[in-house]
Amino acid sequence: MGFAEQTQSPPGSQSEMRPVPDCGEDSYRGSGKLTGKIAVITGADSGIGRAVAIAYAREGADLVLSYLNEHDDVDAVRQLVEDAGRRVLVVAGDLSRSEQCRALIDAAVGEFGRIDVLVSNAAYQMTHADLQEISDEEFDYTFKLNVSALFTLVKAALPHMNSGGSIIGSSSVNSDMPSPTLAPYAATKAAIANLCASLAQLLGPRGIRVNSVAPGPIWTPLIPSTMPPEKVASFGDNTPLGRAGKPAELAPAYVLLASDDASYISGARLAVTGGRPIL
Repeated sequence: MGFAEQTQSPPGSQSEMRPVPDCGEDSYRGSGKLTGKIAVITGADSGIGRAVAIAYAREGADLVLSYLNEHDDVDAVRQLVEDAGRRVLVVAGDLSRSEQCRALIDAAVGEFGRIDVLVSNAAYQMTHADLQEISDEEFDYTFKLNVSALFTLVKAALPHMNSGGSIIGSSSVNSDMPSPTLAPYAATKAAIANLCASLAQLLGPRGIRVNSVAPGPIWTPLIPSTMPPEKVASFGDNTPLGRAGKPAELAPAYVLLASDDASYISGARLAVTGGRPIL
């Protein structure tokens, strides 16, 4: 369908995108699938994380929303959660730092006493056509935010999770169909899928399920803030469905994996890709 050429500075702002991504603000209707649950969601200010937060709140969960520094965007999400009648705690900080990951979990437990659902969704990517453009620092940061944060968050959360808990990582179609211009990001998404599969086996005896969701091209602030304008304009056009996905179209997958409906789903990677296959 195509988008207007546009660019932003990373990590990007949802409110400045054209069109503004549909995160389910006007469309998602809950049915009590997460009533009484406490969920921690990272990258919750915009895009997929925002859509997950809206859906979880309308399904009855109380939330801890983690974000970097996009204060206006997260304030809008906070209001939507409160409008759904749910409690919400908002925590800013850079999750590439392990101490911030632990501080987030400490804040969540201090506010709610436990964690039932952990969604590790915050991520960094940047487009590079030449390997020499990728600095050592950028490569390391991509892995720290995308992969190490998942490890640290899970490790910190486990003492506060009971049987029936759910951990969800955000992988990508890039996990096994890597884009050459997103090499560090694609490698992290393969690592997330692999780590979640390992954790599912490690934590299964405790009754804790671990899965990942593999989105295809989804219209989020990462796109105009990390891709050339001409790539933004055609983003998602090469999928079998012929368009980029909306964040709202990801939310039901995250709801399923967090809910008791998925009581026997663990170690899975759920594709929401617009028709692009994952192996």
